[in-house]
Amino acid sequence: MALLVSCDTVKQIAISELGAMATGGGISGLGYDNASGLKQALLVGITNSVLNLNKENGYFGNTLLKILLPPEANTIVSNIGKIPGGQAMIDDVVLRLNRAAEDAAGTATPIFTSAITSMSFSDATGILFGSDQAGATNYLKKATTNQLIAAFRPKIDASLNKKLVGNISTLQSWSTLTNAYNKVANSLIGQVANMKAVNTDLGGYVTQQALNGMFTSMGQEEQKIRQDPAARVNDVLKKVFGQLDNKK
Repeated sequence: MALLVSCDTVKQIAISELGAMATGGGISGLGYDNASGLKQALLVGITNSVLNLNKENGYFGNTLLKILLPPEANTIVSNIGKIPGGQAMIDDVVLRLNRAAEDAAGTATPIFTSAITSMSFSDATGILFGSDQAGATNYLKKATTNQLIAAFRPKIDASLNKKLVGNISTLQSWSTLTNAYNKVANSLIGQVANMKAVNTDLGGYVTQQALNGMFTSMGQEEQKIRQDPAARVNDVLKKVFGQLDNKK
């Protein structure tokens, strides 16, 4: 499931491609350095984020990014005692949702890399010196979300339909959970207790939560490079982001 190359290898390939493209444009001087530095920072950040998420427990093992049941399922959680074996079913579905997101995360790298390398130098410089401390992450969110949804959704749907433990897919596990709940909710007892039946597009929900987690992770990486000199892994990043240190 995880990417089969090292983080450093992916960074160096992406940064080399970026340098070749930028040099071909004939841009030089501090303006080029600033734009190139921001792009390199983004490539470092997205590489770290994708590699950290595209592995077992990338989402599930991170309390901030872990994907929980959809909000529509809150009523299930609050009435879990009424469903035989309900807690075990919830735990199983939650684990599977996160495994689907972890499986899909690897598809993000080429989409992000394309958006970064095609970013204009004026946009890059504006983001670097702008007041928004998550400006680069927000730029990529606007530029790539539709493409990421298109790339993530089929991968997540396939993962949710994959037969796992006990030869049962995540969608089957979710269906078992919601059907068990809805059976009670639609009964006389459920109506008296004001329980509402639950229906949701699980694939769409997991896709959106997976992207939310990825952009949260990217935002953290951006902040790290902006604020921590030790996170600037090459001379260009040190030179460019050192200018921000001098403005503090």
